[in-house]
Amino acid sequence: MILVRGLVGSVLVLLGGLVVSVLPPSAPVLRSGLLEALRGAEAGRMSALTVVLIGLGLLASAWLALCRHVALAEGEDRVDALDLVRFATMLWSAPLVLAPPLFSRDGWSYAAQGMLAQVGLSPYEHGPEVLKPQGDWAPFHWEPDPIVQAVDPMWLDTATPYGPLPLVFGELFAGATGNPWMLAIAHRGLALAGLLMLAWAVPRMAAWTGVNPALASAIVLVSPLMIANGVGGLHNDLLMVGLMAVALVVAVERGWVWGAALGGLAAAVKVPGGLVCIAVALVTLPVAATLLDRIKRLALVGLVSLAVLFGLGAATGLGSGWIEALTVPGTINTPLSITTLTGGILDWLAGLLGLGLEPAVFRDFIRGLGMLGILGVLGWVALRWRTGDRAAGVGAAAVTAGAFVVLCPVVHLWYFLVLPPFLAAMKLGRIAMLSLLSLSVIFGLVAPLDSSLHGAYLAIVLGCMTLAVLVPVLLLTRRARERMERIAASRWLVSS
Repeated sequence: MILVRGLVGSVLVLLGGLVVSVLPPSAPVLRSGLLEALRGAEAGRMSALTVVLIGLGLLASAWLALCRHVALAEGEDRVDALDLVRFATMLWSAPLVLAPPLFSRDGWSYAAQGMLAQVGLSPYEHGPEVLKPQGDWAPFHWEPDPIVQAVDPMWLDTATPYGPLPLVFGELFAGATGNPWMLAIAHRGLALAGLLMLAWAVPRMAAWTGVNPALASAIVLVSPLMIANGVGGLHNDLLMVGLMAVALVVAVERGWVWGAALGGLAAAVKVPGGLVCIAVALVTLPVAATLLDRIKRLALVGLVSLAVLFGLGAATGLGSGWIEALTVPGTINTPLSITTLTGGILDWLAGLLGLGLEPAVFRDFIRGLGMLGILGVLGWVALRWRTGDRAAGVGAAAVTAGAFVVLCPVVHLWYFLVLPPFLAAMKLGRIAMLSLLSLSVIFGLVAPLDSSLHGAYLAIVLGCMTLAVLVPVLLLTRRARERMERIAASRWLVSS
């Protein structure tokens, strides 16, 4: 029943997502009379949003039940627990494989960026806007309008801050088809590749720390956070974190050079992926390494990873224009960024008090402090963290990634995908485990209320009302609390 419940939830997310998600007007699926009617009526869109949230609620309920099952498994069930989690991952992800990008338009941007590279225009110098016909000129032989029809207007004229790796694949995909939906699905394939990497790496990291590999895998692979934002949203972050986890495992099993190279590939997806190189350096040093040994290893790991990062850009002809584009995400404010939120509140108070300050002066200042805080944490971990200890290496990856997410100037829901793979592989206390479970549920359920709604206040109100029912049922009822306590209290430890 657990597997069926999750599958039904995933199907509901797909069906509702076809109505609430942004689609190119030229998409053939819109020729369906029923779908067109539902998308064209406010009642239809609101009903579809409710269906999506109920589907996510069913997924969350099934996920918590699955976590409880593998946490308390005994006898033969322990042997099959990890296979059960992996099967659930495939089963619950399957309905969303062919879905359009859900809860975010980033997938459509990926399609357009790949097309830019395919027609010889650098995504680091041009935004998708240039793919529109200009007078009698069009950059390729088929009608280009569908490529940009669903791209978020705020990113139409901006360069991409992503590294060359997803752009290389995007260029290959665009060489095969100009259909934006097929291109978005191809990028979901990259996200699922990251999920496969996590399915391989997480049990190995769990074995280092002596925790239940099936429970760690369940927390990472099939949580509402992962299904909604990783699989449904098909964000590059999933490929990045998959490479990060593999880099750490390979560093232990094959040596620091291979780990550093994979860390460079993670950075070639999104620059924060390179943070894993600190953990790669620490875990491959001998126990109680000297400060000089630390510095040498960190420098060597950094050189290898940078060589991979910049070498890939040179080999593909894409270059390193992503460096200049790194400021693009910071042009917007996101409420999940603690530094941006704090600075915004201070700017608002300054305006009320009539201090006559420049706009966003506190926001920029607090953001700057946040970046200094990130650098401080990275330096502390690099120079003071325990070396030669695999469990400590997992902790180092969790702390550095956590510092980035907490203090970053821009934070979206999918940024949190970087944390569960390392946190779930650690021996967490009761409060930490309960927090991880709760946030994985909440960040999955609120995914439909993210940027995809763009000021649709009625939808946001309806969504919040639905969540006000779902969250207490999933997390706060007596039965829900008992289930989560059983998961958090699980002490199925394995020899490390």
